[in-house]
Amino acid sequence: MPRWNSFKTFLEEAAKTDIGPARQALVEQLLVEQTDFPWIEDGQATFIYNDIDPKSVALNLDTIPRDPPFDPMVNLYGTSLWYVTREFAPDDLLDYLLVVDDPMTPLAQERDLTARVSAHWKADPRNPLRMDTASMQVSVLRMPRARPFLDWSSFRAVPRGSVTEYAIDSTALGFSQRKLWVYTPPDYEGSGLAYPLLILHDGQWADGPLQVPFIADTLIKHKRLQPAVIAMLQSGNQEERNREYLANDQHYDFLLTELLPFLQTTCRIDSASIALGGVALGAVAAGHAALRNPAVFNRLMMISAPLGTGQFQEQLAAFMAGVEQTEFTSQRMFHSVGRYEAKGRFYRPALALRDLLQTREKLSYRFVETGSGHGLVGFKSVMPEALAWIFPGAAFG
Repeated sequence: MPRWNSFKTFLEEAAKTDIGPARQALVEQLLVEQTDFPWIEDGQATFIYNDIDPKSVALNLDTIPRDPPFDPMVNLYGTSLWYVTREFAPDDLLDYLLVVDDPMTPLAQERDLTARVSAHWKADPRNPLRMDTASMQVSVLRMPRARPFLDWSSFRAVPRGSVTEYAIDSTALGFSQRKLWVYTPPDYEGSGLAYPLLILHDGQWADGPLQVPFIADTLIKHKRLQPAVIAMLQSGNQEERNREYLANDQHYDFLLTELLPFLQTTCRIDSASIALGGVALGAVAAGHAALRNPAVFNRLMMISAPLGTGQFQEQLAAFMAGVEQTEFTSQRMFHSVGRYEAKGRFYRPALALRDLLQTREKLSYRFVETGSGHGLVGFKSVMPEALAWIFPGAAFG
């Protein structure tokens, strides 16, 4: 039997214990009994950090409405233990970091945020649930009713498709040698069949931390996803990404006249089933092209699109007006937003778009609200539902 049935009972006993070796011994026993943190109980999660040296420790969560978005931890006096307890919704799935000896000054005034993050922000050493990104590793809080957050590459009994890397140029957008990762499903080589096609923006995320090929393998095995070809195109730097993805016709021309012909000559594609998808601004790019030509791009995936106030709001308003004024005739559409994404930028516009699209009789539309913020953790958690909705497998009847 464990000595403590809650973190609160541990604190109560620690408060009654003499400061010094006896209280520190309680901490050591706690860490033996409770090996994984955060300690989740009754809608709360307790985060800890165990080190005798820090002057300050804090929890970094994007959902904390402050600058910096930190919740300071308390040191259990006379011990190496730092802790903080916060309340969460039952379905929350959030990434977080621990911040050690940070200057605690506003991030908006920080001249070298990269150096500051590198020096003071770290993943939680007590939490095995993590996500690796190109720049850093983040820890993941998963409350009891949150979506699964899995390492999709770890399923050994799942037949694997193949991913082939290409380099592609574009006259329409003026780039050269962008990476293009093309996933083909298991049994593709010997089937002789033509397959549906999904084109995903920000391919470095799709083929990387979002684990799209591994998710597709698993869904195909369990007949939740129709076997499909998935093309994942690398985006440019931030300036290039903004310019290319911001609902512009040059990007649409690239998709229709350059990328799609390349894929049709490289892979066996069913031209009657072509989908576009993306996350964040990539979702806007996908939506714009689907609006321009729903006869070709007849399925659409939009995850966490920024459709409201903020940067580029005039161009985004024009996109929203296009949706309102045009009969969105894509056959199937998946649309999602995180509950903790910026209200004016993401959340409220997503609900407005939902209210508009769910009345379209010709559109098979699915909207999902996740318990996440705007980041790769939330994007990854909803990706299985998105893929299965766009090209549903036999398990959906």
